[in-house]
Amino acid sequence: MLGNLLRSDHFPRWLVASALDVLVTDASESLSELSGGQFELTHDDGEFLVVDHADADSHRPVKTLSGGETFQASLALALDPDREVEPRAATLFVDGVRRIDARVWVDEPADDTMASPALCASYAAGAVCCCAGEGVHLLAFDVRRGLFTTATHAVDIPTTVGTYGVSRAKLRPNTAPIQAWSLALQARLGDTEINTAVTARAALDGHVGSEGGDLLVIDGPLRGRQHLPRALGYIKSHRSGYLPTHLNRLVASLSPGQRTPIFLLGSSWDRYTWYLRLPCLPGAPRAGIVRLECSATLKSADAIRMAWLSQATLCRYASTEYKVTRAPQNLYPIAGLERQLRRRLGDATLLYRGLRRAGTHH
Repeated sequence: MLGNLLRSDHFPRWLVASALDVLVTDASESLSELSGGQFELTHDDGEFLVVDHADADSHRPVKTLSGGETFQASLALALDPDREVEPRAATLFVDGVRRIDARVWVDEPADDTMASPALCASYAAGAVCCCAGEGVHLLAFDVRRGLFTTATHAVDIPTTVGTYGVSRAKLRPNTAPIQAWSLALQARLGDTEINTAVTARAALDGHVGSEGGDLLVIDGPLRGRQHLPRALGYIKSHRSGYLPTHLNRLVASLSPGQRTPIFLLGSSWDRYTWYLRLPCLPGAPRAGIVRLECSATLKSADAIRMAWLSQATLCRYASTEYKVTRAPQNLYPIAGLERQLRRRLGDATLLYRGLRRAGTHH
C-alpha cells in the first residue's frame, strides 16, 4: 500500500502507472536541461532510474543522487499546466459556515433540579456558480438551526426567529460532550453541503450546454462526498503530512501554477490527491500550496484529467492579499460565498434574545 511505498528509500513509486511514460519523457527533458546534460530519467517497472551520461550512460536508482541532484530530479517532475485543457462551462464552489448561538441547558423530565448542557447553533451551506453566461452568482443556499445535545428527551426549540431542531450527538468514550456536539454539528453541515451541491447542479439546467459540463469544487476534504460526480476536494491547510521529507522538496519547489503528479492516498478512506501552487507572491515554502482530492473510484486516466483540470480552473480564482486575508488559498468565489452565508445566518443578538425568550416561556 501507499504507506509502505512512502516509507521506503526509493523515489516515488506512487505515480499512476498509465501516466509514467509521458511523465518521464517530459521530466527527462527538464532534468537534462537542469543538470547541463548530465542526467536523464527513465523507469523500469515503476521504479525511477537516472541515466548518468558522465558515467558511461550508467543506469542507477534515483536514491543514489546527492541532495542537490535529487532536488533537480524533483524539480523536473513538477508539472506545468496543459494549455490544451480548458475549464468546464460552469464551475461550482460549495462551502458551509457555522456559528454557536448559545449554550443552553436541557431540563431532566424526572427532576427539575437537574439539566444537561447543549448547544444551539446556526449553520448554512451554499453554492456559487462561475460560468460565461451569467458570471459569478449564488446558485443555491440552505440555512438551518439546531439544538445539539446528548439528552435523549430533548425536543425542538421554537423561537420567534426560527426553530432549533434537535440533533442528538453520540457520546463516545473519552470524548467530552462539547466535542460530541461539535462533531454532530459538523456532520449536519456536511449533509447540508451535499444537498446544496445536488440542488445547485439541478439548477444548472438551462445555462450549461450539456450534462457533465461542470466541475464541483468542495471547500474541504472530499470524505463523505466522493460519490458526487466531477467533484474535487479543496484543502487549504496542511495539518497532516502525507509525503516523506525528500518528496516534500518537490512540493516546496513548485512554481505558481505547477502541480505534483497524482498519487493514491490510502488511510481510513482512499482517494487520489496532488499538490498545486496557486499564483502568489514569494514567501514561505508552502505559500500558495493547496491539496486537491478526487474519488479513488475513478479510472487513473480520469483522475489525471481532473488534476489537469484543477490547474486550468483554480489558478484563475486565486485571491490577493490586499483583498482576502487568507490569500491566495481562499479563492475569490469561496471568500465571497462565505460572506454571503454568514449574513444569511441572521443577527446573532436577535437569535440569542429569541432563545432567552423561548427559555423563559418554557
